[in-house]
Amino acid sequence: MSDDRSTAARMRDPGIRALYKLENRWQAWLDVEVALARAQADLGMIPREAVAPIARSARLELLDRARIDEAAARTAHTLVPLVWELARVVGDPAGGWVHWGATTQNITQTGDLLVLRQAHRIFLRQLGTVLDAMAGLAERGAEMVIAARTHGQHAVPATFGFKVAVWIDELLRHLERLRAAEPRVFVAMLGGAAGTFASLGDLGPAVQEGVAKHLGMTPMNVPGRAIGDHLTEYVVLLGMLGATCGKIGREVYTLMKTEFGEVEEPVPEGSVGSSTMPQKRNPHYCQDVVAAAAELRSIVPLALEAMQAEHEADRTTALMIREATARACILTGDMLLRLGMIMEGMTLKPERMRRNLDLGGGLIMAEAVMLQLGGAIGRQHAHDVVHDAAQAAAVGGQSFADLLGADARVTAHLDRAAIDALLEPTRYTGLCAQMARDAAGRAREAATALA
Repeated sequence: MSDDRSTAARMRDPGIRALYKLENRWQAWLDVEVALARAQADLGMIPREAVAPIARSARLELLDRARIDEAAARTAHTLVPLVWELARVVGDPAGGWVHWGATTQNITQTGDLLVLRQAHRIFLRQLGTVLDAMAGLAERGAEMVIAARTHGQHAVPATFGFKVAVWIDELLRHLERLRAAEPRVFVAMLGGAAGTFASLGDLGPAVQEGVAKHLGMTPMNVPGRAIGDHLTEYVVLLGMLGATCGKIGREVYTLMKTEFGEVEEPVPEGSVGSSTMPQKRNPHYCQDVVAAAAELRSIVPLALEAMQAEHEADRTTALMIREATARACILTGDMLLRLGMIMEGMTLKPERMRRNLDLGGGLIMAEAVMLQLGGAIGRQHAHDVVHDAAQAAAVGGQSFADLLGADARVTAHLDRAAIDALLEPTRYTGLCAQMARDAAGRAREAATALA
């Protein structure tokens, strides 16, 4: 996503854009060509002495970029100019064994998955950073009482740490999904022109397995060029991650509103919120997260569409998934970077949390009163009694405590001191603090494993 902020911290790039530059993709393709030569030499399919010159020459900086560009303009082909130039630099006779029995998609798709794996490793580190920061935030807010809100209205008291525990729990499942998908996603495909192994013969599966071994990947069971579910799966997983991150960004954005004022994202010294309103402390990072997450989710349908390959290969869908993957990865890197900055630098404002808790004059504690009274007169009857008082307080401007204290159905079982005690929100947060600290422990454990 574009970023026109003036602060240097906001201009940080997690490194995903560099991965998706053409030069890095080309180098990944060259790495696959080397793995192919090694695997074939191991099986006696090409001369062993051909491997060293191929491996030595398969560095982009050793190739003539002008020759590659000229051939690309002339042939309009994705890979052939790179193969031609590699073979030329390798020289005879070893150059004649470059790209033996492979087809373009074997090299480009496998190489692009090497690039995706590089991005994946960055995402894991970023998630570790986010989770570590969230662990600290959950511990800081473990007993910091805040109004839980359902349907946009006060529900019951909770703690800010519990809110963070929810975020942690969801992110940990995304982490599990990403790790579990690795053997399905990062696969080597080397089946030849239509995935039939015809050009490689009976040794075809062994060649593919060798390529996978040299690249640290998994071989495909069936190297069909129309198979794309593994590529789509990864984009879908990023889309799900984006849904969670967008939700978190939106929550922080909302709690930062002047009318709430319960938290604030980091506002670096020298930041300017508005060109005309000097007072503004705008939620820049949150808006970046929400925008990136929304765009990320919008890419998921394109990735799903890319599974609709025709016959045994379809360049159309290959182009679609290539664009979907690159764009999704860039957005994910930006999103996680900013989410980590929010979590690391967030300011919590317990005094505003308390003021907001008290806005209803004790109405947020209606459930606690109902349950206590229900022990004496039954839950449903107690609900009706407390409901009458709560609705009268909400629409009539009367004190909830006074209305309860004036109702004989209540005072027959609860005196005013008991009513006042029941209306204290800090006494009704359930296991929020425990869940926050437990989640912090799990987050920190995951972050340590990812470091």
